[in-house]
Amino acid sequence: MRSLWNGSISFGLVNVPVKMFAATEDKDIRFRTLHKVCHTPIQYRKFCPTCEQEVAMDELVKAYEYEKGRFVIIEEQDLESLDISQTRSIDIIDFVNLAEIDPIYFSKSYYLGVTDTGQKAYWLLRKAMEATGKIAVAKVVLRDKQHLAAVRVLPECLSLAIMFYPDEIRSAQALAPEREISLQESEIQMATQLIESLTTTFTAEKYTDDYRAELLKIIDAKIAGEVVAVPAPQQPGKVIDLMEALKASLALVEKNKQQQPERHTGA
Repeated sequence: MRSLWNGSISFGLVNVPVKMFAATEDKDIRFRTLHKVCHTPIQYRKFCPTCEQEVAMDELVKAYEYEKGRFVIIEEQDLESLDISQTRSIDIIDFVNLAEIDPIYFSKSYYLGVTDTGQKAYWLLRKAMEATGKIAVAKVVLRDKQHLAAVRVLPECLSLAIMFYPDEIRSAQALAPEREISLQESEIQMATQLIESLTTTFTAEKYTDDYRAELLKIIDAKIAGEVVAVPAPQQPGKVIDLMEALKASLALVEKNKQQQPERHTGA
């Protein structure tokens, strides 16, 4: 893997030199837009509708729209004047319990690899975090933006997860129900039983992108010149009675469990 960023983890007066590597990759299937007549890829131009001409890169400037249609120009020297843009450090602010952070805060993850000169400090931080069971909340500058981040211990290395700031999380208050819905105790018990019957140990490998797999089959078939059969869309069944739906769901879970092959352990 190629490192994306070189710097250090800073906590107290200790600096741990690290290299950052992408921990995830986007496997979305991306489409190009073609002209229907000749199948030529469409070009997207930088065009000024006022001057009615294409604009070269050296004629572009950054601006912030503070009111509709009104802008303030931000020069490169304005950005360079910010000391934060020169930071090459993951500055640890606090150590907390991972369970205290709502998953909604996490955005993108990276691996933090150790450098040749930082072996001892890297392993010291790792062992101390393992001993306390804590993760670190830090700040780091990537691509001219300061991010909130979480540093934690993985079996292979340290990792860094970019986080949203609290003011970047939208309020869900408007989505809260206007009143509490009255439920029968039997409905709650049945729903609880359904949850318990579906409860298992999290194993990441069992979850796959079915849509992407089916889309790749269609793409491969079209490349091979085959005619793609389009299945009729499935109509969702109407839920007439909540209890009946819960009972049917439990029966389906039990049926699926019985159809799964038994796992035999070697002697």
